[in-house]
Amino acid sequence: MRPPKEMLRSRGLRAKKSWGQNFLADPWLLGELAAASGAGPDDVVVELGAGLGHLTDALLGTGARVVAVERDRDLAASLRQTLGAEPRLTVLEANATTLSLQALSLPVVPIVVGNLPYHLSSAILFHFLDQRRALQRMLFTLQEEFAARLLAGPGSRTYGVLSVLAQSVARVERCFTLPSTAFFPPPKVSSAAVLLTPLPVPRASLADDPRFAAVVRGAFAQRRKTLSNSLRGAGFADPAATLSLLGIDPMRRAETLSVEEFDRLAAGLAAPATSAGRRTER
Repeated sequence: MRPPKEMLRSRGLRAKKSWGQNFLADPWLLGELAAASGAGPDDVVVELGAGLGHLTDALLGTGARVVAVERDRDLAASLRQTLGAEPRLTVLEANATTLSLQALSLPVVPIVVGNLPYHLSSAILFHFLDQRRALQRMLFTLQEEFAARLLAGPGSRTYGVLSVLAQSVARVERCFTLPSTAFFPPPKVSSAAVLLTPLPVPRASLADDPRFAAVVRGAFAQRRKTLSNSLRGAGFADPAATLSLLGIDPMRRAETLSVEEFDRLAAGLAAPATSAGRRTER
């Protein structure tokens, strides 16, 4: 396929900055992403934000059937023009942040792949983690800093809400780095390919309970404060007593707790007056 810059110009289109459109243009990296997805002839890949079809073409090269999801009608039309003759391709005009995998009625449990817009990464990631029982795995290209937080472990400066909520339900693995020069137009920062595989049994028994997300958010709401003070500030009543009963030092800070400790804490704490679900990362 022609480079993205040439394809856009030939169709009278421009990358929409407000939509976070940065098209991956490096043929070698496209092949690496397709390989990292683990897709083969027996698989269906749901590609989010298919754009001009460069990654779509690489995924089709694995022999898999591909459902290319693209909300930009101009790009969807371009996809049909470029790859529409391929019988294993379905182009779907839809928004990835609201897409239901179950509604697609696919013949097999799909693999989800996407070069995600930086500003929508959290919303899309958690939308599909919520649908994790309807997919095999997810491979996303993400802003390097976002990927670092996703992969961080306890004690790390980057460990936080994103790390705990994602790792409570999925195995998170870094695949490789994608430099900004691999995209058109090039973003200001590099990206990373990250593979998320749903765990057969979540690390947190309350992972799907709003209490778990509420406790994690409350604990990290004021990172410089002790766990007890941060949770009290988030509306939890007498968290110091509960922490002590659970054998967790109230003077610890949120970034030192493991996923399993957050799970115990969520089970032990009464819900605050107002709690939020796990829809976006803060």
